[in-house]
Amino acid sequence: MTSRLRPRVLAALLLLAALPACGTAEPEAAAAAAPQASYDEGLYARLPAEVRDRGVVRVATDATYPPASSYGEDGRTIVGFEPDLAAALGRVLGVSFEFVVTDFADTLPALQQGTADVVMSAMTDTVDRQARADFIDYFSAGTSIIVQRGNPHGISDLRTLCGKTVAAEQATVQVDLLERAQRSCPDAPIVVSQFSDNASALVELRTGRAAAVLNDYPPAAELTTHPRTSADFQLASTVQYEPGLYGMAVRKSDPALRDALQEALARLVRSGEYADVLATWDVASGAISRVSVNGGSPT
Repeated sequence: MTSRLRPRVLAALLLLAALPACGTAEPEAAAAAAPQASYDEGLYARLPAEVRDRGVVRVATDATYPPASSYGEDGRTIVGFEPDLAAALGRVLGVSFEFVVTDFADTLPALQQGTADVVMSAMTDTVDRQARADFIDYFSAGTSIIVQRGNPHGISDLRTLCGKTVAAEQATVQVDLLERAQRSCPDAPIVVSQFSDNASALVELRTGRAAAVLNDYPPAAELTTHPRTSADFQLASTVQYEPGLYGMAVRKSDPALRDALQEALARLVRSGEYADVLATWDVASGAISRVSVNGGSPT
């Protein structure tokens, strides 16, 4: 998996397009265009007036979590399956989605303070978080353990983290999972180092200051298979701990925006465009078939 949309495939397609046709045979019919959900004036009318007036939905995201959201090769553009889904939602709703880079721990505060309309940042929908926002669920993933290539500490599961330093991003479900895992470590507790972004946690692992990092499975799989990072990292196992639902967070005082987003996403699912976006980023295994609101777990 690449960290952006198939650059080698795109280059090959551009090259083929530039070549002259050979022979006299009729060209093959063009492949059918990918299905797309169309603009819905009724859904646009259901958006909050301030969103319609602005023409923009402001999205808080932590852009250090490929393939969900991360910086592209230009160092400025945010790419991933979340920006692609947001672009499709914007087409259905008739507005654009503007991603604003925010530390993960600050995304819900940005929502509550009104500097963002939505949080879309691989945020697991949990009952605890539902006290602060409503969630439109769009993906499913569990937690994986990342270790240095070669697994020098012999880590195989949560119990083998006892007595070791583990890095994680602040305010994530991974921090909560590590707290619960301490129950299995009465004599040698896990030393949890927390960081404001996932990239910093990974630096701790790569430099040997941490024995492991906990990430959601899609970013973990991306990291351990990407040519630029696979020499440094591997999965401790294929287990995904405590699978949950990613949700787009909206203020509880914005039911109109919540309901419009839910219906727009449901249309993407029904049209097949949602599945195409996930397949493009090799994360089809996390697809949901029904768009729920606040369908998360108690964790």
